[in-house]
Amino acid sequence: MKALTFHTFGGPEVLQYQDVPTPELNSNEILVEMKAIGLNFADVYRRKGNYHLLGDPPYIAGYEGSGVVKSVGFSVQNVKEGDRVAFADVPYANAEYVAVPEDHLIPLPEEISFETAASILLQGLTAQYLTRDSYAVGQGTLLALHAAAGGVGQLLIQISKALGAEVIGLTSTEAKKEAALAAGADHVFLYNEEWVKQVKNVSSAQKGADVIYDSVGSTLMDSFEAVRTGGTVVFYGMAGGDPSPVDPRMLMDTSKTLTGGDLWNVITSHKERVSRSQELFDLILSGSVKVPEMTCYPLEQGAEAHRFLESRKSTGKILLIP
Repeated sequence: MKALTFHTFGGPEVLQYQDVPTPELNSNEILVEMKAIGLNFADVYRRKGNYHLLGDPPYIAGYEGSGVVKSVGFSVQNVKEGDRVAFADVPYANAEYVAVPEDHLIPLPEEISFETAASILLQGLTAQYLTRDSYAVGQGTLLALHAAAGGVGQLLIQISKALGAEVIGLTSTEAKKEAALAAGADHVFLYNEEWVKQVKNVSSAQKGADVIYDSVGSTLMDSFEAVRTGGTVVFYGMAGGDPSPVDPRMLMDTSKTLTGGDLWNVITSHKERVSRSQELFDLILSGSVKVPEMTCYPLEQGAEAHRFLESRKSTGKILLIP
């Protein structure tokens, strides 16, 4: 089979499209013929060597995608050849075929396209847990979020609006501002517009937002400045660099909360994985969540897809198509 691989760490130029052996199935695995693969910043970090990788080169990145069941291991009970399926956390996804453990497999309704599934699962499940588990967003919540025009950002806006929140988006360019407004944000401010002051101006008596979702990292202390006394900052990414250390005395003095977020501390069983995915699909089918615009690249042009992702010019999901 063909796969997008790399033998050394580095820039997009290290990526190679080459023949590798088709995976051999364990008894509890399913061989999925890939139809669409989600590209994420984690794949960039793996390519650069920021994440530890098991085994020897050639390495294959990718963790999210969708496709059709080609064959099943002998102990697999509830999956058959031809089933439409998806997954959000299975390695070596940048390939024509992927071996998926049965408990990681998500059934894909006929009404949800392969492209939608590969575009929505990881980022949609992330937005879902952020608004449910990290902070319970509800009617009247004043919420601000960084990187509002990104894949998670646009979904976070829509899910928060469906829950009754007032949403402030934060982003870097006029084009991204328009994308966040189109996703449903009530207000969008650029980082060069004194955004902390702008967030406070939106809030009651200029006290600040109830919660800020920070995936940038380097903005963490400004996020604390922009939330009210007793408010919460949810830290779930470092796209802009490492955050400054947080003084626990500041948290005590202001009654503010810092909480972290990681999807895989929330989705810990097959039942949870399937039920949360189905809720996400239902939001899409009901029209409450519209999938942000996708940009598709052939898998063999994966290096170009990586360059586009790292340029930060994209406003939706980037997909690789085998």
